[in-house]
Amino acid sequence: MKRAATDVRISGDWLADPRLARLFSAIERDGDAAYVVGGAVRNTLMGLPVGDVDVATTALPEAVTTRARAAGLKPVPTGIDHGTVTVVVEGHPFEVTTLRRDVESHGRHATVAFGRDWSVDAHRRDFTMNALYASLDGVVHDFVGGIADCRAGRVRFIGAAAQRIAEDRLRILRFFRFHAAYGRGPLDAEGLHASIAARDGLSGLSAERIGQEASKLVVAVGAPATLTAMSETGLAQRVFGRAVDLGGFSRLHGLVGECGAPRRETGAGAFLAALAAWSEPDALGVAERLRLSNATRDRMAAAVGRARRIDADLDVAGVDRLLEACGREGTTDALALAHARGRIGRERVVARLSEAAERPIPMLPIAGRDLLALGLPRGPAVGALIADLRAVWVAADFALDRERLLSDAASRIDRILTNR
Repeated sequence: MKRAATDVRISGDWLADPRLARLFSAIERDGDAAYVVGGAVRNTLMGLPVGDVDVATTALPEAVTTRARAAGLKPVPTGIDHGTVTVVVEGHPFEVTTLRRDVESHGRHATVAFGRDWSVDAHRRDFTMNALYASLDGVVHDFVGGIADCRAGRVRFIGAAAQRIAEDRLRILRFFRFHAAYGRGPLDAEGLHASIAARDGLSGLSAERIGQEASKLVVAVGAPATLTAMSETGLAQRVFGRAVDLGGFSRLHGLVGECGAPRRETGAGAFLAALAAWSEPDALGVAERLRLSNATRDRMAAAVGRARRIDADLDVAGVDRLLEACGREGTTDALALAHARGRIGRERVVARLSEAAERPIPMLPIAGRDLLALGLPRGPAVGALIADLRAVWVAADFALDRERLLSDAASRIDRILTNR
């Protein structure tokens, strides 16, 4: 292993995970080494929560598979052609990838060969902060200056930015996404210039991959400033297919931050809808361009439609009506988007969001079986009468109890049967 900077030692619960130690014990045999690589090391250095813990090793995929199985672990060949084996240890999956070197790049995927040189593996990665390796004792191995960039909040390509983007055009979007999530201050000048110069290459990417990156970008804490830079350079318009509403998008981010809600839990759809113009067709247009899931598309369109009907003086009864009509998630989306579009002020929407999170969802206290028990024959009339009773119940601000509704239902059923 070539010498690397090892001037820091990190600590974290994940380093002391006995499942990780068991994995390393299985892999590190016959002269092979293993290190944790990428996000876990980066986030620990930056004081951020750690999600997945990925492992790099000199061991070939076949050796990883054989050794894992011999140690009583479960190897799954999730990306065997690219050297990745997912090893399940006591129910927890770890991605284990053999060191690689690029043989040929194709603008999206590279032909790789397996290797044993940690520096070569580091230099084929995208950003310096993603090319950090840590041993189980917490010592960080840095071949590319990633430690300093993590400390500075600087998202920087390894080597020449233009060359790295030419190898994989998706790195344009990853550059902005990583800056939104981990960057501080302005975008790296070389990376920004190279991204602008190569922006025509975005047209060669699949809509699904663009949508995946865009969905991760818009929920990042630094997304408003990053999207502003992308808009000023024409990149946002190329991604979303239209001019974006940066003001509404920023208001939504500010609201989410004030309410303490994690941006990922708020949902990418809400943030993407805030970027679109103020109509359901515009939201659907963004969803179609990014090939978002049907569930996300429908959630975006519904939120926009409901938000347009929210008044500036929305009260608690209005929150209850929203909860009954679209549930807690739909109510939160609608309130947040109404604020993003300036329909409801910050103080009032914060109060309404708090109520939406805590109040019980109103549930109609009667059902179709109750109407059948009262003598109404099965058929379309059951659904129609339930809809009528629900409308009456909602109009009364849910004050009508089960007995009152059953009495009303009985009278209506008598009239229906009499008129037959």
